[in-house]
Amino acid sequence: MLYFLGIWLSKLWGPFRLLSSHLMLMGIGTVLGGLLVWRLMPRYWNRLPHDRGKQLVSGGHVSKGKPTGAGLHMALLLFPVLLLVVPFDIRVDAWVLGILACLMLSMLFGYLDDASRAPWGEWLKGSLDLLVALLTAALLYHAGENTLWLPFVKEVVKPSFWVYVPCAAMLLWLTMNATNCSDGVDGLAGSLTLLSLFSLGFLLYGVVGYRPVANYLLIPHNPDGARWAVMVFTVAGGLAGYLWHNAEPSRVLMGDAGSRFLGLLVGISVLASGNPMLVFVVSPMVLLNGGTGLFKLILLRLLKRVGFDITPPVRRKNSEGRDVVVEERHALVMALHSIRFPLHDHCRKNLGWSNAQVLMRFVLIQAVLTPLLFIILMKIR
Repeated sequence: MLYFLGIWLSKLWGPFRLLSSHLMLMGIGTVLGGLLVWRLMPRYWNRLPHDRGKQLVSGGHVSKGKPTGAGLHMALLLFPVLLLVVPFDIRVDAWVLGILACLMLSMLFGYLDDASRAPWGEWLKGSLDLLVALLTAALLYHAGENTLWLPFVKEVVKPSFWVYVPCAAMLLWLTMNATNCSDGVDGLAGSLTLLSLFSLGFLLYGVVGYRPVANYLLIPHNPDGARWAVMVFTVAGGLAGYLWHNAEPSRVLMGDAGSRFLGLLVGISVLASGNPMLVFVVSPMVLLNGGTGLFKLILLRLLKRVGFDITPPVRRKNSEGRDVVVEERHALVMALHSIRFPLHDHCRKNLGWSNAQVLMRFVLIQAVLTPLLFIILMKIR
């Protein structure tokens, strides 16, 4: 809305053309989204459902009773800001509203799980996530975000609808659930995702969306890169406003409503960049922390189907106070149970890290890995 308003008002007074600048829109969206979430969220979070606690998670009792599902407020407060700052013409860009609707749908499913008296089952949540992912992937394909630049391939690749949609949906499903699995330490999932969004915003605006840089790096230019960057930076601003209240000791939790919303946006932005491999560049710690937990869960389920006993090995403390295995399992099952997942639980329980240490160290590792991995990806290209 502001984009077209700036074009019209610039005829009356030249400086109004700043409103049609993508850089200005990014700034307005980031600040306005952050201020709205920071200021208004505390007024309504007492109406949110309360966290039930996670008995099987180290330190899960600490969050019990806190308002959860704050992703509902974050998404609803950001929605009008996105309509205000993201440039689109409803007559030709209806897919933008479709993408926003998918983001809201992922948030809604997550919030209903947060508000449910009994947690939803894995199959139900996974199926709903896959439904949203498939719908989003189809919208992205019809929006023209189906030109890929891949490592070791000089020419761009344009897969068919029947190849692109299932593959893109799996990537979206992965980012949604990996982000959700990383949400277990105050500020961890939000801080890592904030780094991912800032990295993606920069790539979409200054690399993929800027023709001279894209040509120099031998990657296809995406004229919509700046538009995607406005969306990403606006949500990043809102996420920063939420993190103000989620810093340890947190006063509110984003819940599945927030983690699924943010995870889907990260996946969408990666696909808009044109290289699905960028998900490993911008979200390495989210995938290592939450994605490996998903891999362990799937592998254990498969082992159970073929007849393995996947229950954790029985351990007891010996006279020296150390855990000793008294009932072993298959070597592969033992190896899977030797490391806790999500990885932040292993760091807290097995390595003795505090929540603050987990947060700082994970953030530092991702901040260092992202530019390094991007350079390697460009060299491979």
